[in-house]
Amino acid sequence: MKQPKYRRVLLKLSGEALANNKEGILDSDFLDCVAKVVKKCVNAGVQVAVIVGAGNIWRGRAGGNMDRVRADHMGMLATTINAIALEDAFKRAGLSAKTMTSVPMKTFADPYTTRDAIAALEAGQVVVFGGGLGSPFFSTDTACALRAAEIGADCILMAKNIDAIYSDDPKKNPNAKRYTDITYKQIVDEGLRALDLTATIFCMENDLNGYAFGLADPENIYRAVMGEPVGTAIHN
Repeated sequence: MKQPKYRRVLLKLSGEALANNKEGILDSDFLDCVAKVVKKCVNAGVQVAVIVGAGNIWRGRAGGNMDRVRADHMGMLATTINAIALEDAFKRAGLSAKTMTSVPMKTFADPYTTRDAIAALEAGQVVVFGGGLGSPFFSTDTACALRAAEIGADCILMAKNIDAIYSDDPKKNPNAKRYTDITYKQIVDEGLRALDLTATIFCMENDLNGYAFGLADPENIYRAVMGEPVGTAIHN
């Protein structure tokens, strides 16, 4: 039986992915599909943590006039809503799961600590991170990079709305180059928008491996975990 390539992963999901391009904030059927694939990964012996964005709920400051700190606080709350929705989907799939937030919200979720997150993963639970970093001015990309380093993830799985990293937007530029392998230095030097600059530099300095792939087919999560070539490998 083929063995997984990674023992512990951090799966990054965008809020837009949870909406699945449909009307409404969340597509529960799509969440169930993602949960079933995550269960396959867990059954294969992989420890899975998930971090989620909030683009489906909160797409920036209204009209550009809102105070940045308050706007980011609203975004953190929105990621927590998505995290709780994912936790519920995982439990419907028969998984043991818990949400952990960077900002204490004990009524809704457990407060995040590295120690408790690792203990939960080692116990076979899926851990969902909500609330970003708990500080304004930092994106979900940066929160993802930090959490991956803290829990000792073997790879950050970046589930995207396109199937790989490209030199340009492939929807606008049919000649955009598709990368199957790229370094963090290339991303910085070429100004690619694979993930934000702060997260890119953090991953580079802490030698974190990443893998970007399309989430249109949730089975790509399992394929990436098993080491199949479905997207772009990112490394130093």
